[in-house]
Amino acid sequence: MLICMASETKIRVLPVHVASKIAAGEVVERPASVLKELVENALDAGATQIDVAVTAGGRKLIAVSDNGRGMNHDDALLCIEPQATSKIRDVDDIENINTLGFRGEALAAIASVSRFKLTTCDFETEGGTEVTVAGGKIQDVRDVGCPVGTSIEVRDLFFNIPARRKFLRTHQTELAHVRSAFLVQALGCPRAGFSLNVDGREIYRLAGAGEFEDRLRDLFGPEYSDNLVQVRHDGGSLKITGYISQPALSRADRDEQFIYVNGRATGAAVIGFAIKEAYRTCMPKDRHPAVFLHLGIDPGHVDVNVHPTKREIRFRKPGEVRDVLIAAMDSSLGGNGAVVSDNLWKDERRKRPGGTEIQMRIENLPETPVFHYPRAEHVPADDGGMAFAPHEDSASAPKDAPTDVDDTFDSPWSWCRVVGLVGGQFVMLETEDGYVVMDPRAAHERVLYERFLADVAKDKISSQSMLIPETAELKPADALRVRKHVDLLKSMGFGISEFGGDAFVVDAMPAYFSDASSTSLLVEVAAGLEAAGARKGQTRWREEAIAKAACHAAVDSRDKLKLEEIEQLVVDLARTVMPYTCPRGRPTLIFTSFKELGRKFGRESR
Repeated sequence: MLICMASETKIRVLPVHVASKIAAGEVVERPASVLKELVENALDAGATQIDVAVTAGGRKLIAVSDNGRGMNHDDALLCIEPQATSKIRDVDDIENINTLGFRGEALAAIASVSRFKLTTCDFETEGGTEVTVAGGKIQDVRDVGCPVGTSIEVRDLFFNIPARRKFLRTHQTELAHVRSAFLVQALGCPRAGFSLNVDGREIYRLAGAGEFEDRLRDLFGPEYSDNLVQVRHDGGSLKITGYISQPALSRADRDEQFIYVNGRATGAAVIGFAIKEAYRTCMPKDRHPAVFLHLGIDPGHVDVNVHPTKREIRFRKPGEVRDVLIAAMDSSLGGNGAVVSDNLWKDERRKRPGGTEIQMRIENLPETPVFHYPRAEHVPADDGGMAFAPHEDSASAPKDAPTDVDDTFDSPWSWCRVVGLVGGQFVMLETEDGYVVMDPRAAHERVLYERFLADVAKDKISSQSMLIPETAELKPADALRVRKHVDLLKSMGFGISEFGGDAFVVDAMPAYFSDASSTSLLVEVAAGLEAAGARKGQTRWREEAIAKAACHAAVDSRDKLKLEEIEQLVVDLARTVMPYTCPRGRPTLIFTSFKELGRKFGRESR
């Protein structure tokens, strides 16, 4: 007879102290995580002043004091219990979160992995309460005298979890994360005053009751703020306010992109996509703008309960949020990446007369490597236009330049002259404020791009018939996209018809891009239209498909340009809305001021 012995169960319920430490790892990653949670709790309590002190990068001490509502004796004991919170009552409340914290995990998690002390007092209690906790176990509870508000000290983080503590970085690295977390929180709530004390030294002292612009200026400086443009959009269900950088102000990373949704510092894939789209034609792909945006949306339309640290959120209508964000940033950038109030060169863009053609007069450039100054006179052009040349006072326009004309368009300079070619492919210009190096290929791309945009907007697109029609053989996916948008392509200057299968016959092209490959151009345009969707299709064509087409048709940088062609290109570029970058975001002009040049030579600025 066989006797079956019951095997020992393999599944066990974890002890409370083990489970609490595992849960703490989801909320508390490093000292910066502690700072974030404590400051968010202070803001939820209505604090108007929050003081932060850090020692040894937060490994030894993180202290956060606020003047918020505070807590009574019973609440002080309950707040360090897991899933204890004053911010929600029922599961339905999660669908309408109006606070930064709501899960009731932060204080319990922090207290379980540190030596924790909470001191608090509310308006209705004569005295305060002090609770001391070590590794999740209450050590002492006593009555104390303290002002209204809450003060929390977190010492020796991860002292009881050596495996976690050894993964903390150096004091300097952890301090860098702490300062970043402080900056994020301070930017998100300009109504509250903030201070940061590091190892006994005050780093920040920020006044409260201010506007977002004031907080930006305090944290980043006035010069930085001058390179930002305001974003303001009220779309009813979605309100957007804040600032974004001009294309010239970019970074190799996204460290200066701050997004707040209903006051919460967070992110979402759809927001990153919208930022990328808004800058697609005025910034290189490997560069990123500075972004400081506050999004106000109905709490019921956003899910903040995605991650324990609340780093990510989800929108109920992500497509709508994406489109509104792109439209708002486009509007602030002047449309198609052009900055309305451009300050790229620390000076207002000069206005030039729109009723006359700007021309330049200059001697032929020397073909031999001889040091030579090309010269020009300040004389009216033969055709009634204007001629510009250097003046003795480079900080002002020529004395004999006409002044009784109407200003209708902007130019990067009030006057300039072509000095010559550098390296056989770059153009050197002198302006009233300094010298400029121009990339002719990038400049030509910008000129073609904006000319074609203007024609599209006015429905004046001219087509050029091809002597020999071309047959474009496309991949099945590309053919499907082209077939879907044939009518739109025809309205934009393409003579296109189906040839059977995945082939198309192209017998006409937009005049500006008649030299481009019809196959590659069709693929790029169709892909752009497909990716943009129905609401953004036409705009996406203008922003991306046209930009790429312009790159195909633009003059090659290896071509030798005549002086007359260079001068005309300079004139055409000055007339564009955004002369500083090509449609792909690469610079067309690199400016060096006389002040900077003089500083390099150890001279006073001109």
